Amino acid sequence: MKPKITFFTLLLLGQAALAQQKDLVSYVNTLQGTNSKHELTRGNTYPTTALPFGMHTWTPQTGKNGDGWKYQYFLDKIRGFQQAHQCSSWTRDYAVFSLMPMSELVVDENKREAKFSHSNEVAKPNYYKVEFDNKIVTEISPSERGAHLRFSYPAGGKSYLVLDGYNRMSGVTIHPKENKITGYVSNGQGFKRGWKSYFVLQFDQPIVAYGTWENKQNTIKTDSTTAEGLGKGAYLEFKAGSKVQVKTASSYISPEQAELNLKRELGADKNLEVTKAKAAAVWNKALGKIVVEGGSEADKATFYSCFFRASLFSRKFYEIGADGKPYYFSPYDGKVHPGHMFTDTGFWDTFRAQFPLNSLVQTEMHGQYMQALIDAYKQCGWLPSWSFPSEGGSMIGNHAISLLADAWAKGIRTFDPKEALDAYYHEAMNKGPWGPANGRDGVKEYNELGYVPYPKYRESTAKTLEYAYDDFCGYQLAKMTGNQHYIDVFQKPMYNYRNVYDASTRFMRGKGIDGQWTANFDPIEWGGPFTEGNAWHYQWSVFQDTKGLIKLMGGDQNFTAKLDSVFSVPNKVKVGTYGGMIHEMTEMVMANMGQYAHGNQPIQHMVYLYNYAGQPWKSQFHARNVMSKLYDATENGYPGDEDQGQTSSWYVLSAMGIYSVTPGTGEYVLGSPMFKKVTINLENGKKFIIEAPDNSKENVYISKATFNGKPYGKNFITHADINKGGVLKLEMSNKPNMQRGLAEDDKPFSLSK
Repeated sequence: MKPKITFFTLLLLGQAALAQQKDLVSYVNTLQGTNSKHELTRGNTYPTTALPFGMHTWTPQTGKNGDGWKYQYFLDKIRGFQQAHQCSSWTRDYAVFSLMPMSELVVDENKREAKFSHSNEVAKPNYYKVEFDNKIVTEISPSERGAHLRFSYPAGGKSYLVLDGYNRMSGVTIHPKENKITGYVSNGQGFKRGWKSYFVLQFDQPIVAYGTWENKQNTIKTDSTTAEGLGKGAYLEFKAGSKVQVKTASSYISPEQAELNLKRELGADKNLEVTKAKAAAVWNKALGKIVVEGGSEADKATFYSCFFRASLFSRKFYEIGADGKPYYFSPYDGKVHPGHMFTDTGFWDTFRAQFPLNSLVQTEMHGQYMQALIDAYKQCGWLPSWSFPSEGGSMIGNHAISLLADAWAKGIRTFDPKEALDAYYHEAMNKGPWGPANGRDGVKEYNELGYVPYPKYRESTAKTLEYAYDDFCGYQLAKMTGNQHYIDVFQKPMYNYRNVYDASTRFMRGKGIDGQWTANFDPIEWGGPFTEGNAWHYQWSVFQDTKGLIKLMGGDQNFTAKLDSVFSVPNKVKVGTYGGMIHEMTEMVMANMGQYAHGNQPIQHMVYLYNYAGQPWKSQFHARNVMSKLYDATENGYPGDEDQGQTSSWYVLSAMGIYSVTPGTGEYVLGSPMFKKVTINLENGKKFIIEAPDNSKENVYISKATFNGKPYGKNFITHADINKGGVLKLEMSNKPNMQRGLAEDDKPFSLSK
């Protein structure tokens, strides 16, 4: 007899299935990495309340206006809740204003601070809440271009709200009868003259009193409805003991577009609970692109906290017009254009893992981003290197070409490769007007000598190594698209790494314009010819030709012995040209892993290089060890700067058991997954599953592997194979299999291979 299936039965089954699926948002702690300061970084993050890649984010503010450290966990007072965009504590923010609730009207940011305890704080991607010691409660839930806030004041007390126009130009207009404020802020650097971020705030309670103020002398004008100038702001008073909701949105295009953003994104939300639930649904869908199973709850919290952080940058810089199509105000030429634009990232950090991760799980957006790079070049005259939101020229290298070549290699072909190569050629043959990373510093000597000489140019050896990798990416894109001219241009310089390798010391070194090595060399000395690191760190920056590097170093045995030495030599520092300890040095010493400095980007791929030299089990061991030792979901959760999603993306990829050592090839090198099962829900509707049923803290080694049921001996897997869907099954053990993955065909891509 067959059981009768009723609608009620199906409903119960569906509810049971939902109950078994953990709410992924609940794993995320947006306070991860916030216990940072200038001298010691544990992430340099702030508790971001936002949607994935949202144009605007919101955060509590413990630091002064203009302070790069917006929120520091060890502080116990908040002075405002900011609309924020900052992608690094080392850079200024832009388009910022803040709101602060209080029971007494105090506009001075240093005097209006309210004390709080972390025990009265909730910090999730879709919802931030804090109760001050004075019993005022603030809640925030995000939309893409705005936020829904609620301020609950204790009964019997006054109910004030102060809007702070931050620094530089701002303007406010209070509309008392409409219970609304409109205005703009114009803070930030690198914009065309006249740039503004327009905002609108709509309140659900009547305004009973109001005025304007300015934050230089903190003077107040009661009953004033308008103010414009440096640091202008507004204050409102509501009925005593009110519970006030405010919906806010901003636009870079126009005041009308700000109103449209507000109406489209928040207009139908009757209360904050609706916005909170909608944001949770968006985040659960985004985080659900990678489902991990079989690890500890703490490991899942670390994974999804990192995946959250990896899903914030680069930030959307476009808006949806009245016709439903995307438009953006260009930070490069100051005009409004149709299409997509993205900003707030430094490619020196993020080409390594953050963009390779996006190519895997944010494929459609990644394609939009590639065309946006070309559009940015046309509007700016240069490819972006550090967009914040216009070109900042920070750091070194020309890594936009890495993104473009990697996208093409992975079948993401939303741009004209000839335009991309022309743009890169211009980048590679000229020195730009902004900083060392815009265009090519030392370009004349690099083209003539095959290296950037030191000390004529600071960070010269690092530049040589990264230019050579970028030239490989130019060559690779030209080769994939049949452009013989650019194949010829970039084929030789992609091997320029050889010109800064000193066989006598077996290190990359600074080299003078006369061809002589820089005197008094010490591999633990920071700075000079290196960027935020030393010779131990830059030894491995030959992403495109690890086999060629192995040959230079005398073969596999010498190479792996040197890799081993990174972890075994003393964790000592010579400050070199920095003249004193910088936080990256402090973090390396603290990690106590020899000269391995995972808190900064140059060495983050190094643990995977054993795969190229016949000892893949050591990559498995070290990848798992770094994840376990240096990451967690707490306020101390990172080993250094998080850097626009890069350090988080390293963890996300590594925890899945893969890593992109050489963007531009479409390969991911194998490591050791943190979980028994990882499911990648691809945008094409297919699933790629990494199964490791015997995985544990002890079983970190791959003893055997199958791919779709067939034996798999390779130390890498391709993006194309992942994109087709399938199952990579790993048999894990507490002992290394020293026979697996040793054949030449098992090793990942190298030019010399």
